[in-house]
Amino acid sequence: MKYVEFDASRPLDIIPLGRACIDFNPTDINQPLSKSSNFIKYVGGSPANIAVGMARLGKKSGFIGRVSDDQFGDYVIDYFKNDGIDTSHIFRAKNGEKLGLTFTEILSPTESSILMYRDAIADLTLDPSEVDEDYIKSAKALLISGTSLCQSPSREAALKAMELAKKTNTVLIFDIDYRPYNWKSKDEIAVYYSTVGKNSDIIMGSKEEFNLMEALMVDKEEDDAATAARWHKFGAKIVIIKHGKQGSTAYTNDGLSYSIKPFPVDCLKSFGGGDGYGSAFLTALMEGWEMMDALEFGSASASMLVSAHSCSAAMPKMEEVKEFIRQSKEKYGEMVARG
Repeated sequence: MKYVEFDASRPLDIIPLGRACIDFNPTDINQPLSKSSNFIKYVGGSPANIAVGMARLGKKSGFIGRVSDDQFGDYVIDYFKNDGIDTSHIFRAKNGEKLGLTFTEILSPTESSILMYRDAIADLTLDPSEVDEDYIKSAKALLISGTSLCQSPSREAALKAMELAKKTNTVLIFDIDYRPYNWKSKDEIAVYYSTVGKNSDIIMGSKEEFNLMEALMVDKEEDDAATAARWHKFGAKIVIIKHGKQGSTAYTNDGLSYSIKPFPVDCLKSFGGGDGYGSAFLTALMEGWEMMDALEFGSASASMLVSAHSCSAAMPKMEEVKEFIRQSKEKYGEMVARG
């Protein structure tokens, strides 16, 4: 059953809006960040990773955001262009704002942390005037990242994009993508997350992120099914609640649920899987796959990402994910992720 209809006549498949930054991932792994001396530079930021991920899987990605007016900004734009991503709505910082920098710690295969520099950052200066209705209606879907809501004027730009997506019947996807940086209070988080959540067709996040979004709605934490039901009442067609190594469940607005587990891999790091999951799941959904097949595809991509050193650079191609699934099932059994 198709839960979401994508307008096949539109030239772009997905336009993520929000954060593009630089990731510095250590080559000195399995030790604290304080002792790491050598790093490899990658394009980072969840919306950027999803744009790259879907482009690698054969979808036409665009992007709405702002980058620094320097060589790091050049690096992001050139990287996007190399993957065929439309960069016509990536703007340059006007007042010296820089790209966000993310230094990651790979303490062990299951313990990682992220140190972000997020002050005077280019992506948070995206202006509402730079969000264009014609561009949004050229895409099958708009993805709003929760980090774009944490500060003005990016916040208003994201909310304008949300309204234009509703006006133009563009599928709206909310990737909650919580990062504590730049937020002033939990009340603020709840207000802006719930505003976008109430207007979204697809919502993706961890249970902890849903709890933040619902903080002003409920007095105590509810189970996943009750959480999903609330957002279905607001109009969401698919609600995905993730639990890391325990897997994830997609709740659909016909009252059904579909659960998936991670594929067994030798993990290198504990971050990056969510972006691989999102890009692969959304691609499969656009391809019209059955829900369980789409979730399996997303889970496979996530497992591939946590076993790789990078996020954006490791985003796999369609045949690579299919081959990973084939080999995993050959080794572990047909129901390896579904059982």
